[in-house]
Parts: sequence; C-alpha cells; structure tokens
Amino acid sequence: MINISMLQDELQNFVSSTSEVQGAALVSPDGLALVSVLPGGMDDERTAAMSASMLSLGERIGRELARGNVERIVVQGEKGYGVLVGCSGDAVLLVLANASVKQGLLFLEIKLAVARIAPLLS
Repeated sequence: MINISMLQDELQNFVSSTSEVQGAALVSPDGLALVSVLPGGMDDERTAAMSASMLSLGERIGRELARGNVERIVVQGEKGYGVLVGCSGDAVLLVLANASVKQGLLFLEIKLAVARIAPLLS
C-alpha cells in the first residue's frame, strides 16, 4: 500500500530544497493526483489530467518516431519548464521549474528525487 504521507513529505522536501523548482506533483498514469506541492492557483486535478495526457501523447510519439522508451517529456516556455518523468508503472512525477534553472542540474535533481520516491510507491 502506498504511504501518501511519506510521498508528500518527500515531494515537499524536493521542492523546498531545490531552489529553482517551483512545484511538483506525483500523478497516476490515468490522471489522478496522488500528492502535490504546486504553486498557488494551480488546480491539482487539472494539472494531473494534463500530465497524464502529455505522457500518453509523448509515449505515442516515441513509438511512432521509433525513439524507444520515453525517459522524460519537457515543456519549455518563456516562464520556465515542466518536466514529466516516470517513477514507476504507478506514477509520473511532474516538476515545474523557473526559466533560470540549469537543465543538467534540474535533470540530475529529478533523477535523485525519483530514486527516493520510487521505493515508496511499491
């Protein structure tokens, strides 16, 4: 059984300890928010649904273009990044970061966070 409290703590620690990260959410592949630490004004349910939709579309694009398994999906906008990474078959991590973040460091921090979160999902 998934311990939601431990997941929430881990997500909160990730967001608060990574300076350029503005928020994060752990989402089920079918679009349900498991836990989230999102900026004010963002709807958890809507964010989760969009994340699941982006993941599904990204996986299809990866198959159609023969790129193999999708490791991450990155949306880059003028105000920052949205990064989706699989944590397990049960969850996807969405990370929101501001535009000044260094991508390599962000991807490393996300990888480390996934390594801490994934065992909590089994």
